[in-house]
Amino acid sequence: MYGRDPWGGALEMNATDSATDDDRSRNLQDFDKAALSRNLDETQQSWLLGPTEQKKKKYVDLGCVIVSRKVFKWIVGSIIAAALIAGFVTLIVKTVPRHRHHNPPPDNYTLALRKALMFFNAQRSGKLPKHNNVSWRGSSGLQDGKSDDSTMFKNLVGGYYDAGDAIKFNFPQSFALTMLSWSVIEYSAKYEAAGELTHVKDIIKWGTDYLLKTFNSSADTIDRIVAQVGKGDTSGGPDPNDHYCWVRPEDIDYPRPVTECHSCSDLGAEMAAALASASIVFKDNKIYSQKLVHGARTLFKFAREQRGRYSSGNEASIFYNSTSYWDEFVWGASWLYYATGNSSYLQLATTPGIVKHAGAFWGGPDYGVLSWDNKLAGSQVLLSRLRLFLSPGYPYEEILSTFHNQTSIIMCSFLPFFTSFNRTKGGLIQLNHGRPQPLQYVVNAAFLATLYSDYLAAADTPGWYCGPNFYSTDVIRQFAQTQIDYILGKNPRKMSYVVGFGNHYPKRVHHRGASVPKSKVKYNCKGGWKWRDSSKANPNTLVGAMVAGPDKNDGFHDVRTNYNYTEPTLAGNAGLVAALVALSGDRSVGIDKNTIFSAVPPMFPTPPPPPAAWRP
Repeated sequence: MYGRDPWGGALEMNATDSATDDDRSRNLQDFDKAALSRNLDETQQSWLLGPTEQKKKKYVDLGCVIVSRKVFKWIVGSIIAAALIAGFVTLIVKTVPRHRHHNPPPDNYTLALRKALMFFNAQRSGKLPKHNNVSWRGSSGLQDGKSDDSTMFKNLVGGYYDAGDAIKFNFPQSFALTMLSWSVIEYSAKYEAAGELTHVKDIIKWGTDYLLKTFNSSADTIDRIVAQVGKGDTSGGPDPNDHYCWVRPEDIDYPRPVTECHSCSDLGAEMAAALASASIVFKDNKIYSQKLVHGARTLFKFAREQRGRYSSGNEASIFYNSTSYWDEFVWGASWLYYATGNSSYLQLATTPGIVKHAGAFWGGPDYGVLSWDNKLAGSQVLLSRLRLFLSPGYPYEEILSTFHNQTSIIMCSFLPFFTSFNRTKGGLIQLNHGRPQPLQYVVNAAFLATLYSDYLAAADTPGWYCGPNFYSTDVIRQFAQTQIDYILGKNPRKMSYVVGFGNHYPKRVHHRGASVPKSKVKYNCKGGWKWRDSSKANPNTLVGAMVAGPDKNDGFHDVRTNYNYTEPTLAGNAGLVAALVALSGDRSVGIDKNTIFSAVPPMFPTPPPPPAAWRP
C-alpha cells in the first residue's frame, strides 16, 4: 500500500516491512533535500518542533511579600538614587551661605509695656507670690481687716496700694482694673506677641480677688461695701497713719482703719464694671467668670438702690472725690451687658434720662476726657463699638447713634487742627487745662484714640468727619503716637516719664517703698522722714512707674516731696498700659472683634411702633 508522504516523498506502507528505528534513521538521510528546503506553515512547524517551553521568571521573597527579581532591582535602584539625590541636596543646602530671618526687635511701645506692667507688681499688697519679681518688696498688709474691730470684713488682705502711700482706694483701683481688662479683651493677641498675656491676667486677678472680699459676694443683695483700707490724714496730727508715716509697707505696725459705705452708687457701679469686664477676660475659666458676673450683678443692684456719692463727707474727697454717679451707671451697665447679654443693662445704659444726667449733652471744658472720676467718654466709645459691629437698631439706635457722633466729636477735639485743648510747646495736650498731674488723662485719650481708629479699620471705614473735613484713621493714631512718644522721652527735656525706660528718667519718685532702703533696720513713722526729704536718688528703682508728669510749660522737678510731679498712681499706669499695648507691635494685628460679644445673643432688631392712625 502506497500513500502520499506529507513531507513531499513517496511513503510505502507495507505490513510485512517492519523497519527498525535504525532503519528509519538511515532512511531520513535519503529524503528529498529539495522537499526539506520548502517553507513550512505554522501547523507543520508545530508538528515538527512540538510544544515550546516558557522561560521561568525568578522571584524574590521579602518575607511579607514576594516580588519578581526585576521589580526588586528597580525598587532598590530607585531608593539608592533617591538617597543620593537627597544627600546631594542636603550638602548644597548646608554649604551654600544663606540669610537667617530673625523676628524684628521689639518696638519702644512693647519695651515700655513690659516695664509698665512691673509697676503693678511693686504695688501689690498681701502675701506676695514667689514670681513677683520685685526684689525689694515683701509681703505686707497681712492684718488688713483684722485690725479694725468696727468692720464686719475681717479678711481684706490683697489688692493694690494706690500710689506712693499704702492706702487701698477701691474707687481708682476698680477703674484701673476695668481699663486693664478692656485692653486685654481688645488686644489679647498683642499681649501674647509681647509675652505679657499671662502677666497682665495675673495682675487683673490679683485685684479682682481682692474686690470680691470687699463685699458679700455670695449674696444677691447687700447693704454695704468697703471703700478704703488705711488712713490718709493730711492734718499733720501725731497719730500714725499712711500719710504721716514714711515707712516701707512691710514695716507698717500701726492699725489700719476700714472705711465702709452704705450709699455709694459710684463706687458700687465702678466695682461692678471691674468685675464684669474681668469676667470676659476669664471667660475660659467658667467657675471664676460666673463668680465675677454674680458679684458684678450684686454690686450694680446695690448701686442702683443705695443712691449717693462714696466720697461725700469723708477723707476720700481729698484724694479721689467723685463728682457724680450717673456716668458710672452708664459705664457699669455697658460692661454688664457685654458680660451677660442681658438687654435690660443695655436698656439702662441707653436711657435718655440717665445719659443726660451723665453729661452726654452738656459739653463743658472736661467733655471727652476719660478719667477715674468721669467714665462717660469711655462709655461712648464702648457703645459705639456695639453700633459699628452689631447695629442693634430700635429701641437703642437713637442713643447709640448719638454716642457714635459724640465719639467722632471727641476724636476731633484731640487733633491739633482744633482748639478744644491747648498744647505745651513740646506738644503735650493739656486735657486738664494746665492743672497738675496731666499724664494720667493723656494716656487715657491715647488709648481711646488708637482703639477707635482700630474700630473703624475693623469696620472697613477709612476715617471720619470733623464738620465738612474728612480725616483718615492714620491722623487720630498719629495723635496717640505723638503723646506717648512725648511721655517716653520725645520732649524738650529729653526725659522719659516712665521709670526705667531709657537712660534719663525720674530718680526721686514719690514712693515710700522705693525711697526707703531694704534692710534689717525698721524705721518708725518719723524715722523714715529722712528718706522722704533726702535729695539722693531712690535706692530702689520703681520700674515702669509713670510719674504725674510735667507742668504746662514742659517743666519738671525731680523732687520726692513734690507729688504733683513725681508720684505715680494705679489709674495712671493702667491707662499707660492700655495705650502702649494698643500701639505696640504689628499694626495689621488689630482688635479682637468677637470676644467682647461672646455672651451677647444674636440680635433681631425690634421693629419700631407703627405710626399713629391718620385722622382727617
